[in-house]
Parts: sequence; structure tokens; C-alpha cells
Amino acid sequence: MDFIVYILQSKKDNSYYIGFTSDLNQRLEYHNSGKSRYTSRKMPWKIVYTEKHKTRAEAMLSERFLKKQRNKEFYKRLIEKIN
Repeated sequence: MDFIVYILQSKKDNSYYIGFTSDLNQRLEYHNSGKSRYTSRKMPWKIVYTEKHKTRAEAMLSERFLKKQRNKEFYKRLIEKIN
């Protein structure tokens, strides 16, 4: 099973949300359903970046690295690189 680190972008205010999952479609549906306290305020969300990892530990490290950046310009450059 692969684990996917993802960045979502709010269509409401262009803010970012970073997480990881083994089922990206289900996770996006969760964020856009209003069930998450944080993401419900900024719905709807779209996927703007993904990366696959073979283990949960690798995905957690990557997620932690991305969250530590706390820099919109960094995220924009990362997203532009894959597009």
C-alpha cells in the first residue's frame, strides 16, 4: 500500500492544508464534507500537490517537513514544479 502526502488549496481563500493518507479520494471527500473542524471553514478544497511514499513513516516525515516550511512561496514553487 502506498501512502500519499498531499497539499490541498482552499478555493475560498487560497490557503493550504497538508496531510497524508492511503486513500486520497476518500480524504478529499472528508475535507470537503465539513467533518474536519479546521478544513470546514475554508471549503471547498482542491488537490494541488501529491507525492507517493512506500511506508507510513516516510509519508509522516515528508508531511512534517512540508508543514515546518510554513511558507506560501515555498508551496507555490513546489506546486509549479510538478505542473
